[in-house]
Amino acid sequence: MPSLDPRAPLVLDTRELSRRPGSQREVTRTVPAPADLGIEVLAVPEGSPVDLDLRLEAVMEGVLVTGTARTVLAGECVRCLEPITDPDVVEVDARFQELFVYDDDARRGEPDPDDGTRSMEGDLLDLEPVLRDAVVLGLPFQPLCREDCPGLCVECGARLADDPDHHHDEPIDPRWQALTTLRPDGD
Repeated sequence: MPSLDPRAPLVLDTRELSRRPGSQREVTRTVPAPADLGIEVLAVPEGSPVDLDLRLEAVMEGVLVTGTARTVLAGECVRCLEPITDPDVVEVDARFQELFVYDDDARRGEPDPDDGTRSMEGDLLDLEPVLRDAVVLGLPFQPLCREDCPGLCVECGARLADDPDHHHDEPIDPRWQALTTLRPDGD
């Protein structure tokens, strides 16, 4: 298992807690966003600031991390593909709580990757997977630039918000196309 870099922005050192249950520490920091933090149409730009407010609390099994992450997203509307500027959509305030268990030799045994527990490496814990889960799960599944966005024309791709009267003539069924020649005015 690779060792965590204590200088990494999302790696926290819990040495001050001294593994004494009940001891706690408040941490506030701004870190650069990791790569690929989001979904295809809405994500936190890599390197943009993420404000973290955390409480680290030592418990019998490990360290309980409770906190919030605040950041700004960049993305596009799934209907019209315009950039989203609505503050309710682009500002995310993700809350999370995660227990990181100590990696003592007595507790090691055979780790079960499906049990959902996160382990510490010595006194270090990696907050990136928790941050990723909290932010991505808090994103809207289909972000819109506005609630009543009409989207794009399915025939030509024109943005319907720019031209509300946009329409196309009804297509003529090819089986009846020959009948249009029988009309004297050609309509």
